Amino acid sequence: MLYLIGLGLDKKDLSLNALEAIKKCKKIYFENYTNVMPYSIKDFEKVIKRKIAIADRKFVEENEKLIEESKKENVALLVSGDPLSATTHIELIMRAKKKNLKFKILHAPTVFSVIAETGLQLYKFGKTASIAKWQHNFNPESFYDLIKQNLAAGSHTLLLLDIGLPVKEALGYIESIAKARDLEMLDKEFIICEKLGTEKQKITIGKIFDISQRRFSLPACIILPGKLHFLETEMLQMIKNDM
Repeated sequence: MLYLIGLGLDKKDLSLNALEAIKKCKKIYFENYTNVMPYSIKDFEKVIKRKIAIADRKFVEENEKLIEESKKENVALLVSGDPLSATTHIELIMRAKKKNLKFKILHAPTVFSVIAETGLQLYKFGKTASIAKWQHNFNPESFYDLIKQNLAAGSHTLLLLDIGLPVKEALGYIESIAKARDLEMLDKEFIICEKLGTEKQKITIGKIFDISQRRFSLPACIILPGKLHFLETEMLQMIKNDM
């Protein structure tokens, strides 16, 4: 059997069900390419008292070794956050179904739910956008178009960062596009969420000009609020008062 196990956002987020599943497994892999963890693999090995092998994108997506091994014995694929937050794991499930492989999904906390700590109501979020790292002669701006669509609908926008992309650099992208297309964006307050769901989590609120020189740690995400309910406004003000 193949177990897809969410690790949550902190090394202590692992559920009792997940721990029991891990004990049954002959092999344990960790998928290392869809997210950044605020702790090391060695830290987590101490929690489960087992050795973990790294599974890169090619291992999970481009060959059948994981599927074939899971036919013969219990195998766990550990995923930061929730195992179904990334579409790559849906594709893995589809392949397992086609091969008549038994699998079980064990869910865990994810950024998509923990962002509620900002006080923003989850049902008011629009489409999620990802900010990819800009390359030479390729500066994708599709995330900005999605921000504008969400704002037009009064919705909040969650911006996920490319792995390793510094918050400061991502804010720089937004500032650059805004200066060329939409100066009003520079007057809006963004929310920076660092290490959500851990003891080191931090939430910062401010306009790009005011916060872009700060140092932010990873993992992190950026939120641009849309139309605010009075309770959301009050909570955001409380967070600003604590900054």
